[in-house]
Amino acid sequence: MASISFTNELMRKGIHLTSIFIVLVYAFFGKQASQTLLIVYLVLILCIEHLRLDRGIRLPALDILLRQKERSGLGSHVYFTIGALIAVSVFSRNIALAAILMTTFGDMSAALIGQKYGKRRIFTNGKSLEGCIAEFVVNLVIAVLLLENPAVSIIMAFVATFVEATFVKIDDNLSIPVFSGVFAEVAFLLLSYL
Repeated sequence: MASISFTNELMRKGIHLTSIFIVLVYAFFGKQASQTLLIVYLVLILCIEHLRLDRGIRLPALDILLRQKERSGLGSHVYFTIGALIAVSVFSRNIALAAILMTTFGDMSAALIGQKYGKRRIFTNGKSLEGCIAEFVVNLVIAVLLLENPAVSIIMAFVATFVEATFVKIDDNLSIPVFSGVFAEVAFLLLSYL
């Protein structure tokens, strides 16, 4: 994260707030409408990525927001869209919504709090205790509000936080919704047998 300034990180995370639109489409128009929206958006951003990566066309508005590793590979917005599409397609409604919101707001809180106030580095990848705590709290609030089950909420929030803090080579915009959603679905399934 050292390669990007706090201001650029704030702008990057601000763009992630567009995920609220996905949540609203799902909430008001249903699963199929949100899947269609995500597929159309995925095709659009893959075309942009093709122009950027294969044709060498620089897009200044996008270029300043890219991290160093994204300059020669897919941007995190592609992984976020795929993660959101998987969540909407595979998981139950409230788990999908929680997974998308955790990917947005949990990751945002970890990045911004960790970069601005993070003092205690707890992982070799530079993640801070302060960022992890901020993310867990935000993830837990999201899960409690949407899942209405404290045990599953804690599991989902913990998994999302753990994945964001420890996955290095796999983009967290893909891994957070997939792993947190799977663990929440399994937890609900196990609870139904108790």
